[in-house]
Amino acid sequence: MQVALDLLSALAEPTRLAAVRLLWDGREHCVCELMETIGVTQSRMSRHMLVLKQVGVVTDRRDAQWVRYRRNPDLPPEQAAIIEAVIASLDAAQGRRAA
Repeated sequence: MQVALDLLSALAEPTRLAAVRLLWDGREHCVCELMETIGVTQSRMSRHMLVLKQVGVVTDRRDAQWVRYRRNPDLPPEQAAIIEAVIASLDAAQGRRAA
């Protein structure tokens, strides 16, 4: 139960949720790309990515001076299902607003 609560708490913050939506494409993204797309500073993005890493949603890899993040391939299926449901809900809500 606590794992699900920690996950939902991490996803409740808009910047982290935006990062997860980007990373859910299955590709690896550098912090600079996430910063530019989401519109936040490097320090803010790094703090949010640390939270997502701590709850197990993402993994990182250092590439020279860059840190690259991706969806955690070892994320338990039930946690992945929660994230996918949240993303689907947001996409549906955006579709309703666009109509």
